[in-house]
Amino acid sequence: MGEEGTEIKKRAVVLLSGGLDSTTTAYWAREEGFEIYALTFLYDQRHEKEIEGAKTIAKLLDVREHILLKIPLEDIGRSSLFKKGEDIPDGGDEIGLNVPSTYVPARNIILLSFAVSYAESIDAQAVFIGANAVDYSGYPDCRPEFYEAYQKTCDLGTKRGAEGDPITIRYPLIHLSKAEIISKALSLGAPLEHTWSCYRGGKDACGTCESCRLRLKGFKETGKIDPVKYASNR
Repeated sequence: MGEEGTEIKKRAVVLLSGGLDSTTTAYWAREEGFEIYALTFLYDQRHEKEIEGAKTIAKLLDVREHILLKIPLEDIGRSSLFKKGEDIPDGGDEIGLNVPSTYVPARNIILLSFAVSYAESIDAQAVFIGANAVDYSGYPDCRPEFYEAYQKTCDLGTKRGAEGDPITIRYPLIHLSKAEIISKALSLGAPLEHTWSCYRGGKDACGTCESCRLRLKGFKETGKIDPVKYASNR
């Protein structure tokens, strides 16, 4: 209890990109009673429209704090996800079997490290990330074994961990299909009309990149209509 008799809420840092998965995760964290501190990264990604969605979603969630953090990943890495990268490929029939050109080298290792630093600074109990290893593009840093290993790193490499009060890395969507994620988002009242998944980042979603195809597949399987507008005739 606080000094005035009010209950002190548990805190969580949520990596909020503005996409479908991160938004669902943020609403999941809120349902669990966490006070949310949202962290959105700007790293010269071509789908920067997603960032505007993150700003809107953070306001609708009434987060305690929303930090937009610029990190120069494009200066040291190579990915078609960067504005100066090669063209974004269309998604094929073998999505998830190979690591695609949209992979950003070690991105989740880097982003989680910032999030854990932030969490330790504000005395948060958890860091939430919307990673998924079912309907996904095959990124190695979206697998459950990566997060299990990263938890051990967090336990060993932070003051909180050394003192026996480690920050928990939470990835509640890891074993859910895209359809299950969409159903969960709808049950939580997440504003999916403000989310953005398209890697190309145009005025309307392209409907053909891997991310769009996975999203559309999920909505088709749920029998729901995607509120996002697509450039292609879906």
